[in-house]
Amino acid sequence: MKNYYKINEISTLYNIGKDSLRYYEEIGILKPERDTNGYRLYSIQDIWKLNIIKDLRNLNMPMEVIKDYLENKTLENTLDILNEEITIINKKMEQLKTQKNTISSRIKSLKEDAAEKNIEVIQEVDIEERKVIVLNDSFSRDEEADFLIKKLHKKHEDKLYLLGNNDVGVTMDLTKVEQNIFNSYKSVFFILDKDDKSYDKIIPKGRYLTLSYRGPYEKTKKFIPLMMEYAEKNNYKVISDPVELYKIDVHETSIVEEYLTELQLQVEEKQKG
Repeated sequence: MKNYYKINEISTLYNIGKDSLRYYEEIGILKPERDTNGYRLYSIQDIWKLNIIKDLRNLNMPMEVIKDYLENKTLENTLDILNEEITIINKKMEQLKTQKNTISSRIKSLKEDAAEKNIEVIQEVDIEERKVIVLNDSFSRDEEADFLIKKLHKKHEDKLYLLGNNDVGVTMDLTKVEQNIFNSYKSVFFILDKDDKSYDKIIPKGRYLTLSYRGPYEKTKKFIPLMMEYAEKNNYKVISDPVELYKIDVHETSIVEEYLTELQLQVEEKQKG
């Protein structure tokens, strides 16, 4: 076994960039010697330190903590750093468990949505309140909606997973709908878990008229008038902006015919007299 290794060898062996190795030297963690040509020579001691650095950096442990440990290594400090590693690993395991549950839930809901049989049928459904995060912005085109959805996701990417189980949707402008304008939207939103403590607003519980359809979003302008007509015939008043929920969309498929959209109108019975 060689006593010294050059920077190229160390960089390749540990898959660590040369800039990182120079940074470790700059902050005093590594202290390579120099040969007659001025090239850095890393000792077995440096390699031992790199093993520790690599393991701890894989857990995103701050460099100042790693440096302090290497400079003040005792049995007590080693036990402390190992306990810290356990804490970090347990946190990562919880995060992975949460992500696994999210994905499993999404698989279940996608299978149910793909098998949905009540297509293009108006239904009366009582829906519980829903917590949402919202981005308010007026738009009229599908491309704008997709951009705003990505923008909202970016803002909350710590809690959202685009292929997760967060239903995404948009709100239509009811005043425009009543004027037979069906491409005027007011916001995009993600529905959160009912136990989530951080949200922007609540979509209230109540009676909703719902209708699901497959295919392009242009079908909305066909079905919203039918739902408004149904409400009128059944003595209902629409009391909030219509909702367009994207149950299956571009995030799950590139085949437009596989899209599944659900329209929702919150209604209440008209007062008699």
